[in-house]
Amino acid sequence: MSTITTINPFTQEELKTYNLIKDVDLKQKLNLADKQFQSWKTTEIKDRSNLMSKAAELLIERKETYAKLMTEEMGKPITQGIAEIEKCAWVCDFYAKNAEDFLADQLIETDAEESFISYDPLGVILAIMPWNYPFWQVMRFAAPTLMAGNTALLKHASTTTQCALEIEKLFEDAGFPEGCFQTLLVSHDQIETIIGNDIVKAVSLTGSEGAGRKIAEIAGKNLKKVVLELGGNNACIVLKDADLDEHIDTMAWARMQNAGQSCIAAKRFIVVEDIYDEFLTKFKAKVESYVVGNPMEDKTEVATMASVSLAEEVEQQVKKSLDKGAKVVYGNKREDALYHPTILENVTAEMPVFKEEVFGPVAAIIKVKDEDEAYETASNSRFGLGSMVFTKNTDKAKKRIGEIADGAFFINELVKSDPRLPFGGTKASGYGRELSKEGIMEFVNVKTVYSSK
Repeated sequence: MSTITTINPFTQEELKTYNLIKDVDLKQKLNLADKQFQSWKTTEIKDRSNLMSKAAELLIERKETYAKLMTEEMGKPITQGIAEIEKCAWVCDFYAKNAEDFLADQLIETDAEESFISYDPLGVILAIMPWNYPFWQVMRFAAPTLMAGNTALLKHASTTTQCALEIEKLFEDAGFPEGCFQTLLVSHDQIETIIGNDIVKAVSLTGSEGAGRKIAEIAGKNLKKVVLELGGNNACIVLKDADLDEHIDTMAWARMQNAGQSCIAAKRFIVVEDIYDEFLTKFKAKVESYVVGNPMEDKTEVATMASVSLAEEVEQQVKKSLDKGAKVVYGNKREDALYHPTILENVTAEMPVFKEEVFGPVAAIIKVKDEDEAYETASNSRFGLGSMVFTKNTDKAKKRIGEIADGAFFINELVKSDPRLPFGGTKASGYGRELSKEGIMEFVNVKTVYSSK
């Protein structure tokens, strides 16, 4: 494959065709990233902050343009695209304001005249990013990575190629030096060459478990650090004292936002039998109320998935689950890439909608007898990205945090990323953290400095 052709998933129209770069051009880009690192790493952090603040300003100025581009390339409802860009500006502003404190030398009292920890940039970092949040996934990597003094290379999903090119242009227009951030239009075969190159010091990947295992294998072979944010099948525990009137909208949106194409979406709803019937009635009513249709229209809440093949994959996972005894409460209808919001009940642990990541708008409902069984069922997963619990007894919920070995535990709220908090998973959901102070520390050399008389 020497070209990429992007397709509008809602209209099925071809958007644009791009040429992949040749190996000789790739080598030049790698060399440029390395050359720029030599000067960027010594740039005053206040100067980096000024540039990152400018990037935040440009994101807000261009949010409608960028949102429309996301809608065209992967089908995100236009209003959700605008919100995504606003969040990107937030993460840029967060690191512009906080990176200096995060990276400040840490004095340690020892026998030395002076000893401290210095946080030095590693060098050129490769990011491999997905299509579902085509700006946010990249910016939450780029902001801390660049602020730490590294330079960045982006291999984006082929379906969102124009988004990838616009992100590169964003950093150029903000005044970042040439080579600080580059988008690479490369094939999957070229990725192994990039990771194996001595210029590249580490890799960050957000994607599927399969992609994560492959990249981890390549990185391990080359002794390169890697941060992996992979899939999940998050549990949403609904206990008998949950305030459904207060939280049912949050629960439903936790599954249906972005057409269910979110690693941290609530995928398994584990509901105590005392409240099950009431929950199902109210949950179904909320899901039925969503406006489904054209992602370019402001009123649309759930739109097309990113491709026909992705919708077909979800359709097959549902079919296999129905064959094993699940029942359709609502939905289970596909029109090309548009998979309508779907609710299934009678879900058991051997079904795909329970044990796999279903990357689409399908809610699997599991009835359990009590709170203990709810937590036990939630923990029955190969994944470990995040869980949510709905209950009025928040103090009791906090005492059970350690029972679920996930990277996040949200009480009376959907799992979401926030620049101020670390983000990442355990088990098959990957390792390492993005965002917050922990995120910027992933791609620095934590250096011990010891000075004696």
